[in-house]
Amino acid sequence: MQDLLLSYYGDDLTGSTDVMEALELGGVPTVLFMRQPDETLLSRFAHCRAIGLAGTSRSETPRWMDTHLREAFAWLKTLNAAICHYKVCSTFDSSPTIGSIGRAIEIGRSVFAQASVPLVVGAPQLRRYTAFGHLFAAYRDQYFRIDRHPVMSRHPTTPMDESDLLIHLSRQTELSSGLIDLATLQSASRSAAFDRLTANGTAIVLVDVDSRETQALAGKEIWRVRKPGGSFVVGSSGVEYALLAEWVSNGIASAGQGFTPPGAAERIAVVSGSCSPTTERQIRHSLTDGFDGIEVDPVELVSEASQLAIARATASGRASLQAGRSIILYTALGPAAERGAEIDRQEGARHKLGRSLGEILRSLTIEQSLRRVVIAGGDTSSHALGEMGVDALTIRMPLPASPGSPLCVAHSRVKAIDGLEVALKGGQVGTDRYFSAIRDGLGD
Repeated sequence: MQDLLLSYYGDDLTGSTDVMEALELGGVPTVLFMRQPDETLLSRFAHCRAIGLAGTSRSETPRWMDTHLREAFAWLKTLNAAICHYKVCSTFDSSPTIGSIGRAIEIGRSVFAQASVPLVVGAPQLRRYTAFGHLFAAYRDQYFRIDRHPVMSRHPTTPMDESDLLIHLSRQTELSSGLIDLATLQSASRSAAFDRLTANGTAIVLVDVDSRETQALAGKEIWRVRKPGGSFVVGSSGVEYALLAEWVSNGIASAGQGFTPPGAAERIAVVSGSCSPTTERQIRHSLTDGFDGIEVDPVELVSEASQLAIARATASGRASLQAGRSIILYTALGPAAERGAEIDRQEGARHKLGRSLGEILRSLTIEQSLRRVVIAGGDTSSHALGEMGVDALTIRMPLPASPGSPLCVAHSRVKAIDGLEVALKGGQVGTDRYFSAIRDGLGD
């Protein structure tokens, strides 16, 4: 690997593919590894200028991070990319005990021996905006402060009850923080204000982004303050969009390549562990558009009877696929069906749920020679794809109507999985006909 522009760790799998999509659209060849690759696997992607490592830290504890995230950052540091990015969700949902962004920043500062860490969360491409430190996000055709968002303010695990991101972070870390607000960012004193914060020992510097114009200015600052050997940055995929604007202006990157639509698939399989109302609408639409729905009991999937539940779901899926139908296996149909309290009675059950769905999908993919599948749910995706034997992902094609949820190509030592087209989507991502669009060749 030579002249790497960027390395990154995604706090969940769908967030990791979101970054890969942004980079590829910007003309930066990118590969996403499911785990730290050996030299043989790494060498297959020597042409790439960005390398990602898909993780699960969004659903992990600070204690888990202390070991696993530290190891991941240490490996990424050896790649000597100009920027190393810890990618978090653009809704910033996290807590002191689960997915702590504050703890991740502490670990990154330590590994990179970096006193001050830039933080960029706003991503207009995803309809996420920060203004004077507060986060706003779209839901359908309306915009909400994140603590009033109809979904994220009620997230079952990490509800966002504070829109001021620096106050939110103060519950997770004692590190000092400061803000480059919109007015300062667009003034002639932008760089001086940034340098003043870092000179004063400010550990976290949040940079507002509310438009593509302010995004480009944020990118200028991140790139300007980079250090030899690589700088550590935290934020959403807004970090990549900001940097791409700067790289294009400097001739470091050029406009992205064109993508050839993959065409329709005769049948696909979808597994969903998402409780989101967005995913609920997508499932309901798919059931009116040629998909067979297979409801799977999530509590049974993580119980001692899990193998029976897996076998039963696999058999139902097999019958529909053999009849030429696409299928969607789901553990919930919207927030009303969320059973997290029951699932969490067993330690590690949420991870087991994802692995069980991955086991079902792997069996059906191999048995039925499927060439295209979908996994819905950020936490689900990481564990399900790992169960399928996927080593790495590259982009097949973005889905313009649903940014952040591209169609990818799986690279695997398992012959039946290698070359599989995989779409991965977070709970809040996608139009109502997302699953249909993937089946029909991305004609959204």
